[in-house]
Amino acid sequence: MPNRLPVLAGFVLLAAANYACAAERTASLALPGPCPADAGWSEPTRPAHIFASTWYVGTCTISAILVTSPQGHVLIDAATEVAAPAIEANIRALGFRIADIRYLLNSHEHFDHIGGLARLAKDSGATVVAREPAATALERGSNDESDPQNGMLERFSPVAQVRRIADGESVSIGELRLTAHATAGHTAGSTSWTWNACEGETCHTLVYADSLTAVSSDNYRFSDHDDVVARFRTAFATVAALPCDILMTPHPGASGLLARIGPAASQALVDTAACRRYADSAASRLDARLARERGQVAP
Repeated sequence: MPNRLPVLAGFVLLAAANYACAAERTASLALPGPCPADAGWSEPTRPAHIFASTWYVGTCTISAILVTSPQGHVLIDAATEVAAPAIEANIRALGFRIADIRYLLNSHEHFDHIGGLARLAKDSGATVVAREPAATALERGSNDESDPQNGMLERFSPVAQVRRIADGESVSIGELRLTAHATAGHTAGSTSWTWNACEGETCHTLVYADSLTAVSSDNYRFSDHDDVVARFRTAFATVAALPCDILMTPHPGASGLLARIGPAASQALVDTAACRRYADSAASRLDARLARERGQVAP
């Protein structure tokens, strides 16, 4: 059952009017796609309403999540540098101003998810917020050499200044509050985000869970890095334990996100078991990878 969360009546009325106007302006844009089967990371798609003040403004295969409020907005992830103009166009199509974005957050420090951050930061004037070591990577414009995918990742435009945030800390704008959860593994700076939102009296906890996949360059062995495996195990436990009504992920396909939003949605948006399944599936894949590396099963 959804939680009932107390909100100020005035805020709810103002927010509802704002969201209703945006939805009315973009009724024809609400359906995500059409996306080709071979869509790349920068392939544009139309924006879509997710729930309450939360919107999908990313590409066909890389998420960018806009969380709005009357006092200003938050954007999580910015896809590739090439995709940044399409993300800005999606935000404008929903009736929101780029200049009203107050914070730019990120999931992890890979170019396909944060390549557009420098442009969004410049165009919006928003504060970029990240955990370490992602914050340092953003300012440097490249991933850390300890990254399992080091050697196969592109550089990205550096962000001039990044505000550091710690595990469990929050970014707030008025009544809107997004909380950072350390979920290192995919990268050392991997971060998941949670927030609450209401439509009328129906309230849900939304989770933007970072990638939990053990992906690496060809010569990298997770079985040689006990510290990385331990971080993954902690991340799996963290995500599985999160209050979770609506799951979103940096790659929308990992959570079936685009099939759950828009008027033609074919799957349920709300699924309180989604975060646990997401974490359990990732744990099983890591176990299989470790077994292959140790020669316990055929590749």
